[in-house]
Amino acid sequence: MPLSPSLRTQIGALVIATSVVQLANGFFGTFVSLRVAIEGFDAPGLVLSAYFAGFTLGAFRCGRIIERIGHIRAYAAFAGLVAAATAIMPLLVGSLSWVILRAIIGFGCAGIFITTESWLTAKALPSERGRVFSIYMVGSFLALALGQLLIARVDIKAAASFNAIVALFAAALIVVTAARAEPPRVSVEAVLLYGVLTRAAPIAVTGCVLSGLVGGAFYALVPAWMQDQGTPRETIALFMLVAVLGGFAFQIPVGRLSDRFDRRIVLAFLGLGFAGTAFVMVLLPRSLPTILPAAVLLGGFMSTLYPVCVAHAHDRMPADRVWL
Repeated sequence: MPLSPSLRTQIGALVIATSVVQLANGFFGTFVSLRVAIEGFDAPGLVLSAYFAGFTLGAFRCGRIIERIGHIRAYAAFAGLVAAATAIMPLLVGSLSWVILRAIIGFGCAGIFITTESWLTAKALPSERGRVFSIYMVGSFLALALGQLLIARVDIKAAASFNAIVALFAAALIVVTAARAEPPRVSVEAVLLYGVLTRAAPIAVTGCVLSGLVGGAFYALVPAWMQDQGTPRETIALFMLVAVLGGFAFQIPVGRLSDRFDRRIVLAFLGLGFAGTAFVMVLLPRSLPTILPAAVLLGGFMSTLYPVCVAHAHDRMPADRVWL
């Protein structure tokens, strides 16, 4: 059954905005990893992990903000927060300042994604959620891939990269606030306790946590590790690009499978595929012809865990709590 015209309109605006955000994020994550290695900070691990610490805090707190001020205003606030913190980074270059700013950026990005995804899941029917999230993720990963291509073409030490990232977040803000899409109605009484979600969908919650840990470690640490090994920046960009394209290629097929079969079975196959591919990659020769095909599979399995987990979690919750 095709998606309704109104839903297609809303998905289109949100996917475009999220793709712009992910274009910035795809470039920003790899760029910061390389820039931190060049700066020689005392605590590079803290700088890289601060984003995910802020993102985790945002996952717990942003729902309340959306509840108080609504989806559109919340999106504007989160995007503005990210843009402001990014603009300050080249002005305050140091371990402590970047830890704080990256945490703020992580918090704001969590808010952007929570606002977008709660908006989509609240509007989509259960039978459409797999397709809706696969479309959303396709746009996200295509933008992430394009962001990796920019790495080979910029001066890592220049401040121009920060300005470009700020401009992209501002563009996403314009798309959402100017869209005609009607945001979901927020019910104050429909507050969802985290224990309730864990009991209702333990597999989805566990899968989301593991997906975040694995994805965060991959995107934050792999570029810095490859640079330390003397890998050319062009090769780093190619490796990350192929992994992201793997996630892009898997989204639509896995989304359709998750709509036709039990999402828990789909998650089991994805987890086994990821673990098997990761194990095989350790044994493969360190050459691009052998590593790149494995990177496609690794990125594909890794990147589809989250959307299937989210769709499964929403399947298990009452309709009035889907936005949370």
